[in-house]
Amino acid sequence: MLRVTIELLPGGRESGKCVIATADIARVSEAPFGARADYGVVLKDAVLGEIGGRAVVRSYPRWATSVWDLVARGIAAALNQDTESLPPRPAKPEVTVHTNEAAFRYVRLDEIPEPTRTFFDRKLAGSGIPDHGCAYAHDWFDFLNGQR
Repeated sequence: MLRVTIELLPGGRESGKCVIATADIARVSEAPFGARADYGVVLKDAVLGEIGGRAVVRSYPRWATSVWDLVARGIAAALNQDTESLPPRPAKPEVTVHTNEAAFRYVRLDEIPEPTRTFFDRKLAGSGIPDHGCAYAHDWFDFLNGQR
């Protein structure tokens, strides 16, 4: 089995590193010494859990190229329902900015698509909120600009 581990190194420092995602790629076909094999793929994210579905890269030519080709195809298959191509590039989430009677601008968390909502919600820890299930618009814009 292969395990690809993605680590975050804040500021490039090893001392603060933490694992943020893994990809497990394991041979699942019966022919252990064949020139082709099927590989099962599972992607996990530290915040979101399992990503995509369990995927299979079928009849992969085992010794035809670098292991990185198998890793790339496995990740693509897990993100795109067993298809060995990347899904469309995600777009920046468009979220409606509301204004309350006190003229405060805010966003509703339930209007933010996943997984963005989960990441944003984690970044809100300790922040004030205008109402339950809402966040100030300036916090949302700071998040989108990488300042939170």
